[in-house]
Amino acid sequence: MKKFIIIMGMALICQFSLQAQNDIDAMRYSQLTFGGTARFASMAGSMGALGGDISTLSFNPAGIAIFKKTEISISPSIFSQTTSSTYNLNTSSDRKLNFNFGNIGLVASIDLLGENNTSGWENVNFGFGYNRTNNFHNWVAIEGDNKTSSLLDVFVANADGHNNADFDGFSTNLAWQTWLINPDTIGYLQYNHVAPNYGIKQKKSIETTGSMGETVISFGGNYKSVLYLGGTLGIVTAKYYEESVYEEIDSKDSIPNFKSFTYTQDLTTKGNGVNLKLGAIVRPTDWLRIGAAIHTPTSLSLKDDYSSAMKSDLDGVSYDTVSPQGSFDYRITTPFRAIGSLGFIIKKIGLLNVDYEYIDYTYAQLHSHPNVFTDVNKVIRSKYTSTGNLRIGGEVRLDPIAIRLGYALYGSPFKANENKNANRSSYTAGIGYRQDNYFVDFAYVHTQYTEFNYLYDSPKATPVENKYKNSSFMLSLGFRF
Repeated sequence: MKKFIIIMGMALICQFSLQAQNDIDAMRYSQLTFGGTARFASMAGSMGALGGDISTLSFNPAGIAIFKKTEISISPSIFSQTTSSTYNLNTSSDRKLNFNFGNIGLVASIDLLGENNTSGWENVNFGFGYNRTNNFHNWVAIEGDNKTSSLLDVFVANADGHNNADFDGFSTNLAWQTWLINPDTIGYLQYNHVAPNYGIKQKKSIETTGSMGETVISFGGNYKSVLYLGGTLGIVTAKYYEESVYEEIDSKDSIPNFKSFTYTQDLTTKGNGVNLKLGAIVRPTDWLRIGAAIHTPTSLSLKDDYSSAMKSDLDGVSYDTVSPQGSFDYRITTPFRAIGSLGFIIKKIGLLNVDYEYIDYTYAQLHSHPNVFTDVNKVIRSKYTSTGNLRIGGEVRLDPIAIRLGYALYGSPFKANENKNANRSSYTAGIGYRQDNYFVDFAYVHTQYTEFNYLYDSPKATPVENKYKNSSFMLSLGFRF
């Protein structure tokens, strides 16, 4: 299925049909955001060398070895996404709210110190939990007048040279059944459409829901409070729902025998996968920690269920039709990741951490049996690139209160000639109250980025500028024993 949306952190609105998976699908599940606890989020997800937070099990699992006590936490969150879209000098915007859980987890610490322990291992820890890694909730509204092209151009281009019995049942055949495209008298198997001179108002609304999350099973150990090692088995679940409604309207009543048409598409994607993460933290001095982690590619097994419908109003004569129900099974392999971190302990006053994450999006791939994605994988290699993600977070301790700030810059996955600016910036802040046996943390995360895409695949189509802004309000409650 070709889809209209690229989300979080992930390109949007550049294909028109629900018939073939493509590079957009690969990016949707390869670009991740930082979820987890409020403390982790308020430091922009930058704790790779510090550890001691359940969220780090999904980033640098060596962080589990920092724990000295058993800890349980839960983190409800409110997510707000606003998208402003400018198309042919007209700007529209819409917003969507979502309540979710960014984290729930347990770390159990086992103290190995004793009279008979000469191994140097001071404690081993086990962890189990869930961290949210992506949020697909969004609502997009696009509107503008177009004097040079139409989605009907794409249907005509796909119809030319083919008998109507061979038309795509999810797109071109719907336009045929509703009399939006018709045989052309200029040649055999040539077609035209009902708005040849354009001058059409184009509108589109896209509602998406769903998320990606990771159930983590982790193990780690502390060697002489100098070396901390950890590993995580990640069990990834993905759910993505999209409903898009595309309209073209003769708002000026200037096109004979045509008033409007509406093209509706529905898509549901569900799947799961696994990955492995390995990490280490070295503490050469009391004030410095050095962290490193690697994430294997995630192999996601996905299933798409999809359908579409078309309605036309030809100056009072209406037609409507629906597609069959479609379904397709496939796999996506996301890229390998490597993370390097530096953490600074400023006596008992505060903490500072810097993470740098490397990821090469050209290694994302789609697979099926039989393999039909050779051309799609070539597009991924030509369109995308390697990039780095930078996260910086700090904490000032005014016991029992802690104040936190952070900044994250996620590099664009696109090559320079593919998208003008798709870097993502996140600004974070938070406050926490901590006692020996419990803690309460609050975080606010604001993320923004811009992408330029197209409503449909036509050489005459004009770009849509999409400005995304989202905010997350998070609360974490935790207990130690």
